Amino acid sequence: MTDDYLSRIGNLIRDARKHRGWTQTQLADVLNTSQSAVNRIEKGHQNLTLEMLARIGEALDSEIVSLGGGPVHLRVVGGLRLSGAIDVKSSKNAGVALLCASLLNKGRTTLRKVARIEEVNRLLEVLNSIGVRTTWLNDAGDLEIVPPAHLDLGAMDAAAARRTRSIIMFLGPLLHREDTFQLPYAGGCDLGTRTVEPHMTALRPFGLDVKATAGEYHAVVNRAITPVKPIVLTERGDTVTENALMAAARIDGVTVIRNASSNYMVQDLCFYLELLGVKVEGVGSTTLTVHGKAEIDVDVDYAPSEDPIEAMSLLTAAIVTGSEITIRRAPVEFLEIELALLEEMGLDYSRSDEYLAENGRTRLVDLTTRPSQLHAPIDKIHPMPFPGLNIDNLPFFAVIAAKATGQTLIHDWVYENRAIYLTDLNKLGGRVKLLDPHRVMVEGPTHFSGAEIMCPPALRPAVVTLIAMMAAKGTSVLRSVYVINRGYEDLATRLNSLGAQIETFRDI
Repeated sequence: MTDDYLSRIGNLIRDARKHRGWTQTQLADVLNTSQSAVNRIEKGHQNLTLEMLARIGEALDSEIVSLGGGPVHLRVVGGLRLSGAIDVKSSKNAGVALLCASLLNKGRTTLRKVARIEEVNRLLEVLNSIGVRTTWLNDAGDLEIVPPAHLDLGAMDAAAARRTRSIIMFLGPLLHREDTFQLPYAGGCDLGTRTVEPHMTALRPFGLDVKATAGEYHAVVNRAITPVKPIVLTERGDTVTENALMAAARIDGVTVIRNASSNYMVQDLCFYLELLGVKVEGVGSTTLTVHGKAEIDVDVDYAPSEDPIEAMSLLTAAIVTGSEITIRRAPVEFLEIELALLEEMGLDYSRSDEYLAENGRTRLVDLTTRPSQLHAPIDKIHPMPFPGLNIDNLPFFAVIAAKATGQTLIHDWVYENRAIYLTDLNKLGGRVKLLDPHRVMVEGPTHFSGAEIMCPPALRPAVVTLIAMMAAKGTSVLRSVYVINRGYEDLATRLNSLGAQIETFRDI
């Protein structure tokens, strides 16, 4: 390698290390080398073998410095029973909302046990690019966020912003910090057209006007306009409610939000706002009364609760592989409808007494599954806003229904084409019939067989496909799994800890 290439590679390694929040000594420990060797590598003063490059890329989980630089795939040996116990990690959707909400605060925000997922990584790249200092404090995932006095929105990392849907939640906080600003179009999962109009309806009463042109949202704020009557959301969406909450948090007065989502990530945001000194009445209901503050400058420490969707993912993996495992720290109040439906289908399981999450508010239990003979439910399965069956948990019932005896109708009325991706189960031997873009009929029981499949572009159907592969006879390959890494931290590794056999690899 030439000195120029060594220097450029060293810079990439240094940037990837800093993005992960590691010191040179921490990287050296993982590589089983010395801090001085890492220092020489980052300065371009050390020759590198292909083996060392591969080890560095794996240690930093960085495609930039990994061999091949191509997509990540999973090789799954199916038909294995799982055993043991596993903790549910903190909520992905709460984590990204709290990262956006940290822009409301001039002080330091410390978030505990934040999931190190790609969606969080993209948001951190955006925040870092506009001047926010973020630091991973330890291996537990504690994250410190310190905003600057003035944001440099002109330097925003547009590429990172376009790879996340969460960027839309910058609208609520930024309207208090900037008179005019631009945001790239939101990206993320391919779930069909998701209009931003509900967000605009929620934020216009705060003086925000947004026009979408040339791949960007162009925002202008009229500070003479403040809410004069209750804000009625036209869609009881989670991110819409969060945007309205963040906008109301910095209004010096009382704002009433009606038809609000009461889902888990919204509740976590409310609890965080209360630490900032913003009183929120009606948490857990569809009417929120927000007593805002014009200025917020406090140092706060908050632990978002556990992720009910990850809990459902682990529960599904246990069910379809016929396994007995214990899923610890499951947020039961956001899983009660799902568990009631699974009981109706014949699931044999037990739960511990309830205890509180670290936020002191969310109810948790430990769930222990046992191999069960399932049958199709009497009625169709469909999602509803909380406290109904969670929209993100609906796809898991497709693979569960595939293992049950009888026909199950699944109605995904929220997204106009997510149900289509559930037909990928047919490539593994499933019998899933697409009735229209919103409905599938699943017939079971199914004996899955291994296959090679391109990963669906939507997060939950992608994990459903992976779980079906775990239950399939033989070896399967799931290609290009970035979308899974958007929403799950080390999912393959964690499933392997229970006895699964999932190998991560790249094409070289």
